[in-house]
Amino acid sequence: MSPRQERQLTCWGDNVLSLRVDGTFDDCQGLVKEAFRDPVLSGRHRFSSANSINIGRLLPQMVYYIASSLDITKHTGRKPSYIIPAGNLGNACAALWARAMGFPLARIILAHNMNRTVPDFLATGRWQPRLSVATLASAMDVGNPSNMERIRALYPTWETMREHLSADTVDDATIRARIGGDFMQYGREWCPPHRDRGGSLQPFERSGAARVAVGRGRRRAHPAKFNEIVEPIIGRPIPVPESLASLLRLPQHRVDLPPTLGALAAALG
Repeated sequence: MSPRQERQLTCWGDNVLSLRVDGTFDDCQGLVKEAFRDPVLSGRHRFSSANSINIGRLLPQMVYYIASSLDITKHTGRKPSYIIPAGNLGNACAALWARAMGFPLARIILAHNMNRTVPDFLATGRWQPRLSVATLASAMDVGNPSNMERIRALYPTWETMREHLSADTVDDATIRARIGGDFMQYGREWCPPHRDRGGSLQPFERSGAARVAVGRGRRRAHPAKFNEIVEPIIGRPIPVPESLASLLRLPQHRVDLPPTLGALAAALG
């Protein structure tokens, strides 16, 4: 995450404990899953997850795809395809579940940064999680996405999965070019994860197919949260909304720890 996003999470204190783990997203997620599996620790704290580990995050997201696909099919007579910025694959999993239930979704296209675990799997059939690579679209820097296990369970074979699912990648240079180009053309600033999906739109723009480009909640963040990336590209400061500025003025409260279950248990008390 960006420095300002970190400030948003660490400014609360009181009954909010912010832990900063010395590692990647995959290290953090692995630590969370390990804590869930530990009977003593999970029994003591009754953990729940707010990210896409929790099926309770995915089920409401299915409604977006159900409602939009029905509406688009009604008005165009064509099933829409969806281009989804991908990280831990929760949103993509929700879309594929909606499709599996019989709703009129066509192809699902995953827009990745240079973390190529999923694109390479869809190209070769070999599932090879790897260390994540730091990119401008940091919210999508995932080397071992949790929800691929759920997606693979939907399909009996890799070949069947490829009939419904594909992936594209966008590098940092392309993200910079699109943020700068869109600002020049439209006067709009984009956050890096949101602009990551642009390359995946191009085949659909040429074909005229029905498509939906998805911007997912925190993925479509205010560009002021990524000022250190966006401002040098567009050449001007981004106004900070007062709702964000008020949080940036608060003191930070955080605990640093290594990605080990013992360290997490000690921090939780």
